[in-house]
Amino acid sequence: SESLYLVSEYAAGFFQESLRTDEGRTIGYAYFKSRKLEDASIAKFGLGWAPVSRHALADAARAAGYREDFLTDTGLCVKRDDGRLQDRFYDRVMFPIRSVSGRVIAFGGRTLKTDKSVAKYVNSPETEIYVKSRSLYGIYQARTEISRQDRCYLVEGYLDVISMHQLGITNVVASSGTSLTVEQIRLIRKFTSNVTIIYDGDAAGIHAALRGIGLVLKEGLNVKVVLLPDGDDPDSYSHKHTLDEVRGFISAHEQDFISFKTDILLGQAGDDPLKKAELINDIADTIALIPDAVKRSVYVEASST
Repeated sequence: SESLYLVSEYAAGFFQESLRTDEGRTIGYAYFKSRKLEDASIAKFGLGWAPVSRHALADAARAAGYREDFLTDTGLCVKRDDGRLQDRFYDRVMFPIRSVSGRVIAFGGRTLKTDKSVAKYVNSPETEIYVKSRSLYGIYQARTEISRQDRCYLVEGYLDVISMHQLGITNVVASSGTSLTVEQIRLIRKFTSNVTIIYDGDAAGIHAALRGIGLVLKEGLNVKVVLLPDGDDPDSYSHKHTLDEVRGFISAHEQDFISFKTDILLGQAGDDPLKKAELINDIADTIALIPDAVKRSVYVEASST
């Protein structure tokens, strides 16, 4: 597997170099700028550009002495029917995904085309070194601060992580592209027991937050939820506000899961007594997930008021 790490590291360097070419600057770098990313953020997260040619990486990597099977085993290249190598990632901006120790293990590539027939994101397949459900985007850059603050902010996408880091909130990771998994929560638990989920304030964000809460509680962590104003995600919100404003918003709107669920579901229940009963059962079921008896009883107290 060492060879897979090495070829992934090589590819990350290749994509970063490609961002500095004329093509990379005109398309990829211009996109990052349009998303208000500073050069320091682009460098910190090793963002890059996969050239439009469909074999730029394959050619460069082979010329640099990397074996074909390493390129296909990492999923960076695909062998075509005629035996030629083709790049999985081309004509996309590139987000390298790192392990906790900082090694490049995978990539996400975003198209800049608005054409709906082109997948918005292409991701590395699972490999010997990359298991999607066990990886968190940004964990390497965030782990020290997660420990120091004893809190982890969980967001949805790559740009949400990068923009918050750029603003100065660096204990942030994303479950990028997968809904939250138990293994991802256990990875967070190595650094803190406190998780705050910050998702979009739209229906999908609320749904994802509700789903995440149960998982996090079941693993014995403390979970809070912040819903951003509808129409904002952490990326857009952090560009509209100062660091103090974002910190202030989070501390003013952080809810523990009971008040979050109550607000969301009571709003839906209105005065319907059956719906209210369902809500109370729902919250009781959620409390029942908490492994620690003392914590459970505290929540039972809180929910009966």
